[in-house]
Amino acid sequence: MDRDEKKRAVARAALEFVVPGELVGVGTGSTANAFIDALAGIKGRIDGAVASSEATAARLAGHGIRVVALNAAGDLPLYVDGADEATRHRHLLKGGGGALTREKIVAAAARTFVCVVDDSKLVDRLGRFPLPIEVIPMARGLVARALVGLGGRPERREGFVTDNGNEILDVHGLDVLDPPTLESELNQIAGVVANGLFARRAADVVLVGSADGVERI
Repeated sequence: MDRDEKKRAVARAALEFVVPGELVGVGTGSTANAFIDALAGIKGRIDGAVASSEATAARLAGHGIRVVALNAAGDLPLYVDGADEATRHRHLLKGGGGALTREKIVAAAARTFVCVVDDSKLVDRLGRFPLPIEVIPMARGLVARALVGLGGRPERREGFVTDNGNEILDVHGLDVLDPPTLESELNQIAGVVANGLFARRAADVVLVGSADGVERI
């Protein structure tokens, strides 16, 4: 089973968490796209979807799924998204696609957060993948110096602007021993909009696709 097949398998497995007649929050990225494609098969059973990015909204609309703004959504039973890294503690590192802030907002609004990954994303410790941090453009240098002070090597994501009009610093070399504490510490740096650690609001369930099937953590 190749990676695309694993992604499709976990996407189908996530459908069991969908609440009939309700809205579904949807993340951004290749595995989230696989979930959108699977969701299209049952679109008549849901009220619509809340998108975490403009790209996700476009893909949902392309499948004829009604897109609802989070502010108009009210209660959100479910959010489904992928991750760049996930641990068995259900802590995640996200933001490779640059949608981390909106992803974090929709995840916080949802009662249940289901993360869908293939087994290449399951790690013992977060941090091998560079940690994305969304920053206000005027604060990029200030934030970068603070990150160096924490032992990181920040690099500006060239030619990329988030849906919020901000920039991304990808931070290499951070030792993520305590994800919830580091997430909070990074949030306190002036100019940081959000960082890619999803630990304070971790996933409730991680579905991992492998050659042996789908594991539920």
